[in-house]
Amino acid sequence: MVRRQLFTGLKVTIALLVLTAGVYPAAVWAVGQVAFKPQANGSFVKANGKVVGSSLIGQSFSDKDGNPFPRYFQPRPSEHGYDATNSGGSNLGPSNPKLVDAVGQRVVAYRQFNGLAADATVPVDAVTESGSGLDPDISVANALLQAPRVARERGLPVTAVVNLVHEHSNGRQWGILGEKTVNVLDLNLALDRLSPPG
Repeated sequence: MVRRQLFTGLKVTIALLVLTAGVYPAAVWAVGQVAFKPQANGSFVKANGKVVGSSLIGQSFSDKDGNPFPRYFQPRPSEHGYDATNSGGSNLGPSNPKLVDAVGQRVVAYRQFNGLAADATVPVDAVTESGSGLDPDISVANALLQAPRVARERGLPVTAVVNLVHEHSNGRQWGILGEKTVNVLDLNLALDRLSPPG
């Protein structure tokens, strides 16, 4: 009796192992390769034949000391510096004094970096982190506030940079969720094509 139950349990274990560790992953992989091939393979972005990033993972546009390059649009703040091996937010709640102070400091820094008035409204995504710390997109409002700085640094007309922002903006997800966004890597690569870095 016990032997029969052990044998039945072993058969069920093997069947579930084959199903969950073999059939299911193979089916998910096959669907991904057929229906979502770019996303399933990392959504890599190439420039001049070289992979420069992924459209799904944000990256920093700053020097080795963490100072942002004024010639480029800047992404959302990241708790872990856009390190994809260490993603995550700060886990600080909205009433935590550390978060309130950090956001206040980021507001001041954002205004100074972009040459805005001391009372200028700053988009939320410019001073808060995403849950993963790897958000590749910023709001169109954020990009438009950065456009004059980028244009000035590159010696371009502001209208040309603003037009670039609008050309590379993405609509709301499914037409109703969220707000219009701009992929920072995509926008900065288009910017380099318009005005190659010197």
